[in-house]
Amino acid sequence: MTTSDIKLNIEEIKLMALFSDITGAEVKDCVVDQDGERIIFVVSPGHLGLAIGRRGMTIKRARTMLKRDIDVVEDADTPESFVRNALAPAKVSTVDVQEQSKGRRVAVVTVNSENRGRVIGRNGRNIERARLLAKRHHGIDAIIITEPTPETSG
Repeated sequence: MTTSDIKLNIEEIKLMALFSDITGAEVKDCVVDQDGERIIFVVSPGHLGLAIGRRGMTIKRARTMLKRDIDVVEDADTPESFVRNALAPAKVSTVDVQEQSKGRRVAVVTVNSENRGRVIGRNGRNIERARLLAKRHHGIDAIIITEPTPETSG
């Protein structure tokens, strides 16, 4: 699955163009959350800083103009890096994408217990964003969060 396989509706295309105009960032994808309260933009590698702006001013302006909460995720070349970016700013130790039976792809994410809450997010927002985008961009069916075992943490 590639970004070119993603189907966008008119609203998403308009939002991408507007966000790009506001921020100067190259936008590769846009997802309007089902509840409509947030918009998730995927920007090209190296464009996250443009999207956020100095002291977060650019993204604040975009939130004000669009009247919705906005999440921005930086695209990546590998599924592992993409999942890591989708979970940012949480600190992730490792991401291992595994092929399982019947063609299922699973990302196993290792995080220390102190970062687990940040990975999941309030009401599961962060992990849900990562799951949605990982499926959409890399065909990953599930994300499993684990803690490091003593032999892998030292």
